[in-house]
Amino acid sequence: MKTVDLRSDTVTQPTAAMREAMLAAPLGDDVFGDDPTVNALQEKIAALLGFEAALFVPTGTQSNFCAILSHCQRGDEYLVGQMAHCYRWEGGGAAVLGSVQPQPIAHETDGTLPLAEIEAQIKPDDAHFARTRLLCLENTLGGKLLPLEYVKAATELARSKGLATHLDGARLFNAATAQAMNLMPNTPLAGILPAQSAIELEARAIAQNFDSVSVCFSKGLGAPVGSALCGSRELIQTAHRIRKMAGGGMRQAGMLAAAAIYALDHHVERLAQDHALAERLGDALAQIDGLTVDPVHSNIVFVDVREPLKAKAAGLIAHLKQRNILATGLYRLRFVTHLDVDQEGVDRAIAVIQSYFRGSD
Repeated sequence: MKTVDLRSDTVTQPTAAMREAMLAAPLGDDVFGDDPTVNALQEKIAALLGFEAALFVPTGTQSNFCAILSHCQRGDEYLVGQMAHCYRWEGGGAAVLGSVQPQPIAHETDGTLPLAEIEAQIKPDDAHFARTRLLCLENTLGGKLLPLEYVKAATELARSKGLATHLDGARLFNAATAQAMNLMPNTPLAGILPAQSAIELEARAIAQNFDSVSVCFSKGLGAPVGSALCGSRELIQTAHRIRKMAGGGMRQAGMLAAAAIYALDHHVERLAQDHALAERLGDALAQIDGLTVDPVHSNIVFVDVREPLKAKAAGLIAHLKQRNILATGLYRLRFVTHLDVDQEGVDRAIAVIQSYFRGSD
């Protein structure tokens, strides 16, 4: 039986066509700056999102790290959400390796950071305090789309206080897809899907509110490795030096860049299908008495288990694994759809979860 892997959209395998593109990629030495495929990718993603330059890096963690250290110096701080990836899930790299202090802020239920709290956490120019230099947002956050109106308001506030702004857009194109779908009169389940051009326009509309943006190619876009940091030419020059210090300089990296280029050309428009399947999964699980499902904005479904099912929840992940369905439950149940998950797989997961909690399996 085929495994249905709902743990993350990072588990995708390169398609046959993507592998062909990787094998055919012209190569050079990216440390010398002469890998033509890496250069083409950097130019492509920078132009797509409206920036002067971009830097290809191995991981989103390194992309965020390079961004924070390019905006901030030792003794500076960045404002960030309590559940933001660059604060909570990246090993404290900016603080440990860059001596840049995070100032976490509690999220509202919709994932936003209260504007009043952002302003309140900006430190006075006083030797007692770290210097507040940067606001970091994440979109999507836990699969939730940050409203564009909020993004504009938060970044305008930051600029008015002299702060730079960075977006962890690991799933930027999922955010753009959700935004494009919100602008449409029909849902994807009705068979109406946004065109790639519409998604790209929304991605640019989000990105242009920030001084730098990190984009991941190895999540919903389905490439095996890699992220890009976009920003001004000056910021990217600084980030390039930091990437070298962090061990991120790669040689014939064009094989990986080719996968990212293929993903940008062929895997953006299909993201709406992942969103539709996540919605299908979330709607079905919400019908189970004792499960609370967060509103599904993109390709991630978060589920909380209430009484009377709470005692049984601990065994669900193992039960699913025995039936070739993989999921995670680190602090809540999480299911992620992606290009290697189809409707048959989602429906099988729904049936197994329903039978498990209803005591019939």
